[in-house]
Amino acid sequence: MPPVRPNPLLTRHSGNPILTADHWPYLANTVFNPGATLLPDGTTLLLCRVEDMRGHSHFTVARSKDGISNWEIESEPTFMADFENYPEEIWGVEDPRITFVPELDQYAIVYTSYSRGGPGVSMALTRDFHTFERLGVVMPPEDKDAALLPRRINGEWALIHRPVGWLGAHMWISYSNDLKHWGAHKLMLEARRGAWWDANKIGLCNPPIETPRGWLVIYHGVRPTAAGSLYRLGLALFDLESPETCLIRGDDWVFAAHEGYERVGDVGNVVFPCGHVVDPDGDTLRVYYGAADHCIALATTRISALMEWLDSHGRHYVVREQGDDEGGPYRNHDKQL
Repeated sequence: MPPVRPNPLLTRHSGNPILTADHWPYLANTVFNPGATLLPDGTTLLLCRVEDMRGHSHFTVARSKDGISNWEIESEPTFMADFENYPEEIWGVEDPRITFVPELDQYAIVYTSYSRGGPGVSMALTRDFHTFERLGVVMPPEDKDAALLPRRINGEWALIHRPVGWLGAHMWISYSNDLKHWGAHKLMLEARRGAWWDANKIGLCNPPIETPRGWLVIYHGVRPTAAGSLYRLGLALFDLESPETCLIRGDDWVFAAHEGYERVGDVGNVVFPCGHVVDPDGDTLRVYYGAADHCIALATTRISALMEWLDSHGRHYVVREQGDDEGGPYRNHDKQL
């Protein structure tokens, strides 16, 4: 008999993929990696990354009353690169994350701007997804996988992002008084090393989810293989008032490419969420993800189930003391819960 596999934490929608380039009202190569939000009237809005036939990306809004079917897609691009005024967008805009910010009564869209120097982090604000106030580059290349927290932390805005350095690609958090000038940069979560599924390169997926116990984060890890990179998802929990402090980190990945639409596409073996919606019950989580860089798929879970998994599979994330192992203080995942 084949081995019994555990029930998945995230359940794929039976009608996946829910959106492809074939649904688009104009010519497109691929649609994937959408930001997501729930509008006040209950409509689910996806801000989809659309790659054109040049290989450059822009964003287009798709709306659905149930967040699953009958998508109404705008007939023209919603948010195009504006490289004349923002030269950092010369090769397109990619991978938006949407955060509704009650203090501003606006949605903050944090996205990758593809410049001559590489990918950087840019931000725009909107109330209606028709007009946008661009704030420009907030993190220079090479940096991406960024999202804004929905409220201030100790009086300052907080931005999670993923710069790339010579020791790997890790998750950082930075703080600002005005959303434009960022400092107090702190390492938030390190990529592991060696044979781990999340060694050397990790990054934020959809924006963090605020829970009574902390910020619940779904992150991706990248494992290079002889046949290409594998993108898989893991979980971690961070302190509410000190979000650079990781409380629990899971060892195992919880979601990976399995279905044909996730394994075969422009970039195979990739599952990559940029957006989610929490249903009115406060627990049901709809996660929208790009599959193999060519289509959009949906998986559902419960926030409580993710927290329970962390409690049973996670480790406390502690700081090693000076002189331990490779020397110098750095965060590690040594203490089993």
